[in-house]
Amino acid sequence: MEMNLYPEKGDQGKSIKGTGLVHLCYGQGVGKTSRCVGLAVRAAGAGYKVHWVQFMKEGGSSETNSFALLPNISYQCPGKHPFISKSGPGPVHIEHARKALEMARDAVQAGCDVLILDEILNTLLFSILEPRHVLELISLCRGRCELVLSGADTPAEILEQADYATEFVMRKHPYNQGQDARKGIEF
Repeated sequence: MEMNLYPEKGDQGKSIKGTGLVHLCYGQGVGKTSRCVGLAVRAAGAGYKVHWVQFMKEGGSSETNSFALLPNISYQCPGKHPFISKSGPGPVHIEHARKALEMARDAVQAGCDVLILDEILNTLLFSILEPRHVLELISLCRGRCELVLSGADTPAEILEQADYATEFVMRKHPYNQGQDARKGIEF
């Protein structure tokens, strides 16, 4: 008997089409992106089209290598994103967020089932994007695709619109004892 590893939406009554729920993964703790990766892998394994857009990163995190190996996951990053200095965001940061926002809108229009916007909430912390931009994306996704947003914090108006909200709290981390971030573990 042939096993169908990627069933069509609607098989076994497991269609997410038309729900368009909003997931928030936020907080000062580690694991937000990893949680998003887990959701992406699960959804792709169920046959859903997953689109991942990375905000405020330059695309060098290890999870991006895995996406190329997995069917049903597409990935986009607008390019280089230097750290934001004490003087605040510059034109390169604003342009990066603008392009990523456009990629997100295009993915919804193209019919993705799950849209993951990694670190988009951090654009709000640095006033690169405004909450209205995220609220517009939430409206665009409602009834069309699941929307997953991650970052360090979330404004009340975004939290209010969420169907799922998980706050990650750091209790202990080797970084505080001088341990550098390790490729494949922290990034």
